Amino acid sequence: MEQIDRLELRHEVARKTIHLSSISIPVIYYFISRDIALLLLIPLFAGFFSVDLLKNFSGPFSTWYHNTFDAMLRTHELEKKPYLNGATYITMGALFLVLFFPKVIAVTAFSMVAVSDTFAALIGKAFGKHRFGQKSLEGSVAFFLCSLIIVTVVPGLNGFIGFFMAIVATATEAFFVRIGNFKIDDNLSIPIITASAGMLCYMLFMPEQIPLLSICR
Repeated sequence: MEQIDRLELRHEVARKTIHLSSISIPVIYYFISRDIALLLLIPLFAGFFSVDLLKNFSGPFSTWYHNTFDAMLRTHELEKKPYLNGATYITMGALFLVLFFPKVIAVTAFSMVAVSDTFAALIGKAFGKHRFGQKSLEGSVAFFLCSLIIVTVVPGLNGFIGFFMAIVATATEAFFVRIGNFKIDDNLSIPIITASAGMLCYMLFMPEQIPLLSICR
């Protein structure tokens, strides 16, 4: 059984405001080359991963970390077993997107986890009445509508493929993705699954358009 979300609305807002700031990653990436993006993302990911290592295995650092951030941590993040925080997963997701997907696909998929996931959490927390697990119908609708806006404003993305990516992203956010007993953090599962769905559509139906997706590469 999934644990109940412990965060109060004000702490959810604080957490998601930080999360929303990650929209800077796809916005900046759109205007720079892949190589420069990697030069920025690799040390950024390494920094967040180092914080995770320290909080998991260094007693004094773990004490400082939890004293500082406990109010914004979810239930599973308060457990004693080692875990990676959301910032590590979201920079990992960005790194994978830049490494393995064309720019337009990467920008679209990451924008969904940065923006759509933020509004889904806030709307679900404030107005969610129709619950399924830890999610709500209201939150999922907010996610889908935000995703539709994203796919209409990202230049160079086919509209029909964008619509399909929005559906896939919404479904991925609504239902937990697991490998065995391990639940994949949605900061990683949403962008990777969504980008994979979009890329598969291009490969099947519009392969001649794929080179145009890597602008400013």
